[in-house]
Amino acid sequence: MEIKLTNTEIQEYVDAPACEFPKYTTQLINLANQNSQATRPRHVGQMTELIQDFPGKSFEEWVQWYQEQHPGAIDDATEKIVAMIGNLDVALPKIDRAMVKAWVEDLILVKTYTGLKFQEAILRKLAEIKSCDYRLAEPYEESQGIDGFVGEEAYSIKPSSYESMPYLSESIEIKMIFYEKKKDGVVFEIPED
Repeated sequence: MEIKLTNTEIQEYVDAPACEFPKYTTQLINLANQNSQATRPRHVGQMTELIQDFPGKSFEEWVQWYQEQHPGAIDDATEKIVAMIGNLDVALPKIDRAMVKAWVEDLILVKTYTGLKFQEAILRKLAEIKSCDYRLAEPYEESQGIDGFVGEEAYSIKPSSYESMPYLSESIEIKMIFYEKKKDGVVFEIPED
């Protein structure tokens, strides 16, 4: 039997007070928080560890204990977020239909294309390093787990998270290139010959 507890139910079970916010405000506050990084562990502590270290039982005890452990953290985070809300307030009037259309085109056309074509970029870079040609795999080769060739060598290009998926039944007997997508590009290691 599968049982689901909603966040509201959990909040009631642990006797934490409920907060109500006007529509859309929490999304904007969350965006300002992400941009300001106000509630990152370096500012407010590592919550998953703190809640484990917390010796009390009630919400009121938690409030007191946290504030003793991190005095001023809530006020500091609040100030950072309020400052970022000010930045958003200045930026919001600059957003018009043309800017939104340019953003949508960039997301759907540019970022999707480059995001999905980075496997070819990895093969091309590897071919450049090895001073040889590359090509993408044909459909029948893709069905064998091959993404492309550098010179005569077949390669499979997978996210680094793939390595931690032992439950996958796929067994690829070719050279693997594991990559990690970063905010500013893709990082990968060249497999040894």
